Amino acid sequence: MTQQTVTRRHFLKTAGASALVFPTIVPATAIAKPGRTLPNSRVNLGFIGVGNMGTGHLRSFLGYDDVHVISACDVRKEHRDRAKTMVDEKYGDSQCRTYNNHVELLRDPDLDAVLIASPDHWHVLQGIDTARHGKAMYYEKPASYTVEEAQMLRREINRYNPIFQFGTQQRSNSRFRHALELIRNGRIGQLEHITLGSASFQAVPDQPEEPVPDGLDYERWLGPAPYKPYNTLRCTRNWTVIRDYSLGCISGAWGIHHVDIAQWTNDADDTGPISVEGTGSIPDGLYDTYQRFEVEHRYANGVKLTHIDHITAMQKHPFYQELDGGNSMGILFEGDEGWIYVARNYIDSNPKSLLREVIGPNEFKLPVSNDHRRNFIESVKKGTHPICPVGPGVKSEIVCQQAEIAMRLGRKLRWDNSTETFIDDPEANALLSSPMREPWKLPA
Repeated sequence: MTQQTVTRRHFLKTAGASALVFPTIVPATAIAKPGRTLPNSRVNLGFIGVGNMGTGHLRSFLGYDDVHVISACDVRKEHRDRAKTMVDEKYGDSQCRTYNNHVELLRDPDLDAVLIASPDHWHVLQGIDTARHGKAMYYEKPASYTVEEAQMLRREINRYNPIFQFGTQQRSNSRFRHALELIRNGRIGQLEHITLGSASFQAVPDQPEEPVPDGLDYERWLGPAPYKPYNTLRCTRNWTVIRDYSLGCISGAWGIHHVDIAQWTNDADDTGPISVEGTGSIPDGLYDTYQRFEVEHRYANGVKLTHIDHITAMQKHPFYQELDGGNSMGILFEGDEGWIYVARNYIDSNPKSLLREVIGPNEFKLPVSNDHRRNFIESVKKGTHPICPVGPGVKSEIVCQQAEIAMRLGRKLRWDNSTETFIDDPEANALLSSPMREPWKLPA
């Protein structure tokens, strides 16, 4: 890649028009990528999105001695100011840089890595920009708004090869890892059925238009999403269940976490199901993603994957009421010789003795990570791949996309994993992409 010289006037004119402003700004030798270690022992970290999720990450990273947070970007001034206060108080100075436009943050040559915790519909554009500016990234779920976006993200990450950690942090949870190793080593016999208990939400009525509050760049918050008048609920954390910005609980609002674990358990990080069918209901009002759903995927090896919201799980599958104090948001793995149920703070099995078993030195073992953020930082410092790189992240996202499309069409769909398209179904394939609001667009 070659260095470009760009005037500030040209930058300010074009930065809002496309997420792909400077595709060749960073020399290849400067990219934080696998195989290249940092020239120093401390990671200079920036944040794109410092709302609720981003602030939670910020608090954690400020506790790491080998991380120096140097910048924060958010379209809300109050979020930027809050982040700057936290960072400056931590370091006892006033050096934290703040931005309204993520491209300006990415141009900083001092920056090694970023954490992306913006609304779902911005993830892909900001992830591609981050790769093209040579920065490592911790990339919050979901991977994308559409299958096409997920594929484009994977293409650009593979092209520029920055270190990429997908935010499915259950891969760094010891309970899930123990359950998966037991299953992959045959402790429940032949795996037959995986049931995911996902989230749901309470419907709210349509909201009246409100004035855009001072300090919010609402045009940039909307970005590639369709224009809709502002209201407070639209731009709070629950945008994850508004279809203009997210697929809801089937994906980014919860489901992607469990789908990722199901894929990992079924040794499907490089592939996915071959068919999908399901039903669901969308409430009236502002929150217009699937509130209730039950979807069935089938893999080529015969494993069935059922993805179900936790309210329906409680109503239709009383078994869930007997586990984890009635929490129906875990994963049930059933084999022909037993079962294991695992959630973030709970694990159970039949027979009970399974959980006391130790994986032997010659048996299959998963990579060990007990802290997803820590795993990312160590990968950046050492130039190694983190526990959830872009390939598995995209494949898990595609499973979620399959489910949402099958419910929208109301029929069984067959999937070709080699082409990542539905088989003999132009109507379904037309839903693999969605136009962005001008002037935003994906790269060619």
